[in-house]
Amino acid sequence: MTNFAAAADGRVGSAARGVNLPPPPKTNAMSLDEALAKRRSVRDFAAGTLTMAEVALLVWSAQGVTNPEGRTTPSAGATCPLEVYVAAGEVDGLTDGVYRYVPDLHRLEPVADGDIRVRLAAAALDQQWISQAAMVVVIAAVFERTISRYGKRGECYVHLEVGHAAQNLLLQATALRLGAAPVGAFNDLEISRLLRLPVGEVPLYLVPVGRVFK
Repeated sequence: MTNFAAAADGRVGSAARGVNLPPPPKTNAMSLDEALAKRRSVRDFAAGTLTMAEVALLVWSAQGVTNPEGRTTPSAGATCPLEVYVAAGEVDGLTDGVYRYVPDLHRLEPVADGDIRVRLAAAALDQQWISQAAMVVVIAAVFERTISRYGKRGECYVHLEVGHAAQNLLLQATALRLGAAPVGAFNDLEISRLLRLPVGEVPLYLVPVGRVFK
């Protein structure tokens, strides 16, 4: 996989550094039943920052490692085609910028400096509410990882997998009493440019996450 930690590739400033995330808790205050009942798409966010603990739990829910042979979401043939990015704008202790989640290390590696939420909203067909979220999670995929094993049918498996990951993320946001909504309407090329995705990596889903009104 591409190493985004090195600033020498020109994608991030020399001051940017990777961030080790706090481990996910063993239990949560909200049951799965309650999270399922309360899950709603939220497109109106309250002011307020997210904590690093919340960010850690959200990205872990989407692609976290649960044991040496498994992740939080199923993957056809354990090909693991998904890549999770965070476009941070209001996260305590995290410099504004784009980060890639590294599941094996439970760590965020910097990709690009600066808050891109407004530009993400513009690239998502001008859905301005996206820019009001504290952060935007972007789930991308390297289709070749799965297609190389399953042929063209692998494309279907990748799309199924991103649905699993997004639903985990949405339920975790609900359990944390945060708002979130999945977004599939966007300009692929512009999202790829903003996140500086490597060749062969395709954005599939945006999930803005933020505080909700009491």
